[in-house]
Amino acid sequence: MTLEEIRQLSLNDMTAVNQHIFSQLSSEVALINQLGIYIVNSGGKRLRPLLAVLAARALGYEGQQHITLATIVEFIHTATLLHDDVVDESMLRRGKETANAVFGNQASVLVGDFLYTRAFQLMVSLDKMQIMQILADATNIIAEGEVLQLMNVNDPQTSEQNYMQVIYCKTAKLFEAATQLAAILANQPESVVNAMKLYGMHLGTAFQLIDDVLDYQADADELGKNIGDDLAEGKPTLPLIYALRHTSGDDQQLLKDAIEHANGMQHLERIMAILEHTKAFEYTRSMAELEAEKARQCIAFLPESGYKDALLTLADIAVQRNH
Repeated sequence: MTLEEIRQLSLNDMTAVNQHIFSQLSSEVALINQLGIYIVNSGGKRLRPLLAVLAARALGYEGQQHITLATIVEFIHTATLLHDDVVDESMLRRGKETANAVFGNQASVLVGDFLYTRAFQLMVSLDKMQIMQILADATNIIAEGEVLQLMNVNDPQTSEQNYMQVIYCKTAKLFEAATQLAAILANQPESVVNAMKLYGMHLGTAFQLIDDVLDYQADADELGKNIGDDLAEGKPTLPLIYALRHTSGDDQQLLKDAIEHANGMQHLERIMAILEHTKAFEYTRSMAELEAEKARQCIAFLPESGYKDALLTLADIAVQRNH
């Protein structure tokens, strides 16, 4: 199954999600409308809301609340992007100027807050305490992940375990919530809810690990952001963490300095050579493949359908993509 076939399969649902997103962005405050529409129209994959609708349909859900769930998930994700770009001082995302580059940091932070609070208004409309609790917890854990990542910046002592905790919190947790809540909407038993939760967690982890690799290896135009952003910010992602453990001497010191002083772009060619030599990219990709396979195994129980095929294909795409 191709990504285009997945989009065709989910076309009606995702059209409804997009309509709901734009209707809920509406505000009497003009700047909220302008900035909100700018960020939502900035070419995102809509992967998290897509997961929510695919998972719901794969479980036989026939109602409409999955549209609201998908909208909530996208609003939470978009709010984190607005805040992340301010924290990271990013100027480019998805091939366009970031909202903070166009509208300024203050507006980006405040509109991010608007999206968070609109997401919580939509949660209330679902009128299910369990859904509210899971989404409230997920939002809190995502915030913790961002703080954990901030603490790891410029720290070459960051362990692989610590880094995996960061990507669980800041990335995998929202994937997990999207698929877990789809099962809850479909009134599935706890065993199915847990299986769908784990599918989302493993898929989100695989997705982020490949992002770590693409930050070094992708084409900048395809990736939609500057190559080496993580390196330039002194973020010790898994390729750097692994290479640090598997090198020594001047090479190890160079990697440490790149993290501590955020000056790695001055030595990008040599750092890339070290990462290649230590097989850091191969290791990170192998970890992503392992997570993707775990995701596939989690949904083996689903009845055969186009929606199950789509969820299995997304696990493949997560590790095979080039942007």
